[in-house]
Amino acid sequence: MKIVKGWTLGGFAFAGFMLGACAIQPQASGTQTADMSSQVIVDAAHAGPAGANVGGIKTYKTIQSALDAAPARSKQPYVVRIKAGRYYEKLEITRPNVTFIGEGQDKTVLTYDAFSGLDRPGGKAWGTWGCETLIVKAPDFRAESLTIENGYDYNANDVLDKSDPKYTNAPQAVALMTDTGSDRAVFYKVKVTGFQDTLFVNAGRAYFYQSYVSGHVDFIFGAGQAVFEDSDIITRPRLRPDLKTIGYVTAPSTKIADPYGLVFINSRLKKENDKVPANSSPLGRPWHPTASLPDGRYADPDAIGASTFIDCWMDDHIAIDGWASMTGTGRAAGTKDTFLPDNPKHARFLEHGSKGPGAPRKDASKMRDQLTGSAEQAKAFTAAKVFGDWAPQI
Repeated sequence: MKIVKGWTLGGFAFAGFMLGACAIQPQASGTQTADMSSQVIVDAAHAGPAGANVGGIKTYKTIQSALDAAPARSKQPYVVRIKAGRYYEKLEITRPNVTFIGEGQDKTVLTYDAFSGLDRPGGKAWGTWGCETLIVKAPDFRAESLTIENGYDYNANDVLDKSDPKYTNAPQAVALMTDTGSDRAVFYKVKVTGFQDTLFVNAGRAYFYQSYVSGHVDFIFGAGQAVFEDSDIITRPRLRPDLKTIGYVTAPSTKIADPYGLVFINSRLKKENDKVPANSSPLGRPWHPTASLPDGRYADPDAIGASTFIDCWMDDHIAIDGWASMTGTGRAAGTKDTFLPDNPKHARFLEHGSKGPGAPRKDASKMRDQLTGSAEQAKAFTAAKVFGDWAPQI
């Protein structure tokens, strides 16, 4: 990795990087400087009025109050520097060029604990589209050196008897979602953590560099385009010894018109601890969300999910067969369709250069062999090719 010219935000310096073939560069040569008026501080210990001038910088107690003060339209970053602490807030990014900078992954934590089946104020359940801790709906969002967490305790619910009044059959709990309106989002040294449906890449392009994503069931999913480079993808344990398969790393729903979906490059697929069994977590399964179509409501036939792993290290929890099938709503009422990982009309799955105990081996199924691409195919999967006219800046 070659360091190129840095840039500054007021008095705070940052570095730009050139990442090999991905050509990640500063957006302009030389040094860029953001006016101090475009920076604010969030400090949980702040006791003064929102936006009070502390040491020459506007200071807020909550992240939401800082977001409320962001300009509606700005061509330069509105930088929110978030001091160490746990911020229990449900946040929505609706204005462009917002940047969050924390004091470290384990020091600055954005957390909430909504889940799909939980009733929101007013009585209606949050749903998967709604339960997220942080949702991005505007372009050019950046986050650095912090954690985005959904703190709902999935595993506690998982071991309850289904007759228990506390049990929910809708435990999906999203930590981070990039939604319609989001594009060119960058996450650097960010930890995104949860259990089921941790990271919902629903729309736009997103780049995760030297980051950390954890969960177990479909914990990276959606229709958007995302590259994960030099990052840790962590499978967490479940408290169900009866389960042979404890979850799936990805569940893409990429539209057929989009050549790229979820792309992992030079990353590490690890297990959180030894309670994650060997051969228990496939790399992905094809998610065909139920959609309203002219002839009915059923699994979207144009959601041909794409997940690709290039030169990744995999621990032994990765399933020997690599990939798995997934069911979706059938056209006929009350029926289910099964979507297969090795059917190109159902999914676009590929890996190349996998290493470690979870890499393809001789006793793997023919399916994994078919979905192991050539070096020539792998060349098509770089950040530069996935992102096209956008070169992310770190």
